[in-house]
Amino acid sequence: MSAGAIASSSAGAQSYPSRPVHIVVPFAAGGITDILARGLAQRLAERWGQQVVVENKPGGTGGIGAEAVAKAAPDGYTLLISADATFVSNPHLHFAGAGFKPAPTDPLQEFAPVTGLGISPQALCVNPRLPARTLSELIALARKQPGEITYGTFGVGSSGHLNIILLERMTGTRFTAVHYRGAAPAITDVIGGHTGMVIVSIGLIAQPWQSGQLTVLGFGSTTRLAQYPDVPTLAESGLPGYEAGSWYGLAAPKGTPPEIIATLNAETRRIFEDPGFRDTVLAPSFIFSIASAPEVFAARIRSEWAKWGEVIRDAGLEPE
Repeated sequence: MSAGAIASSSAGAQSYPSRPVHIVVPFAAGGITDILARGLAQRLAERWGQQVVVENKPGGTGGIGAEAVAKAAPDGYTLLISADATFVSNPHLHFAGAGFKPAPTDPLQEFAPVTGLGISPQALCVNPRLPARTLSELIALARKQPGEITYGTFGVGSSGHLNIILLERMTGTRFTAVHYRGAAPAITDVIGGHTGMVIVSIGLIAQPWQSGQLTVLGFGSTTRLAQYPDVPTLAESGLPGYEAGSWYGLAAPKGTPPEIIATLNAETRRIFEDPGFRDTVLAPSFIFSIASAPEVFAARIRSEWAKWGEVIRDAGLEPE
C-alpha cells in the first residue's frame, strides 16, 4: 500500500499541471506584486500549455488572500505571490482574515516556500506642494509640525508603513499613516495631494515622478542607482545604515508535495534567469531577482520575521 501511494504521488507530480493553476495576489492590481505575478503567469502558461490565472484578493495587508491560499488544497493548483509583509510582519499583527490569532504564527507552518522572486528599493516621495526638496528639509518640517504630515501605506505592517516607522525612530519625528489596500491607490492620493508622502518601489513612481507629479527625496537602496546617479540614497542624506525596499516571493500551501515544489522552483528560476524576462518585466520596475532554492527563501523569511517582529513590538503596532 505504501509503495502504491508513493507511485501515485510521483505520477501526480509528473503530470503537473493537468488543469489551470491559480496564483493569488493579496493586493490590488497595478502594484509590483501584481506585475510579477502576471509576468510569471504568462511565461508559465506558455511553458506548460496550461492556463495560469492571476486572482487579486486585497485586504488586511495581504492577510485575506494569504489565508485563502493557506487553507487551499496542497496540490500545487493554488499558489501565493506576495510581498514581504505577508510573510514577516502580518503574523506579528495577529491578523487572519476577519479575526485575530492569539500569538504570532510562524509563516513556515502555513506555507511551503517555493522561491524568492525579486527585491525592489523604495523611493521616498512627497507631493510637490509639500515644502521639502531634501530629506533634511522634510525632517525639519516634521519636527515643527509633529503628526501633521500624512503618508500613504499599502496596509498596516507593510514595508511602506514599517520603513516610515524606522525613519521616525531614527530622526525623532512623527508622521500620520493613512492605510490603503495597495500601493497604487496610496500613490494616487499623494499625487492628488490628499496625503503628503509615500515610500514605495521606484518602478511604481518613475512615470509620475518624471512628469513632475511627485518629488523624490531619496532612494532606499544601499548605493546610488546607475539610472539616476543624481538621486542620493536616504542613508547618505542623513540616515546612515538606513535601507528601504520590498521583496516578493512565491509560496504554496503547507504540505504541497516536494516534487511539485521542485517543479515550480525550477520553472520560476529558469524564467527569472532569462534575459528577456529581466529586460521586459524586472528592469522597468527596478526589480532585482532573488530567485533561488526553497531553503534560501525559507531562511530569508525566518530572518526577517524575527527582525520586523521586534520593530512591531517596540512600536506597539496593532491591526486595524
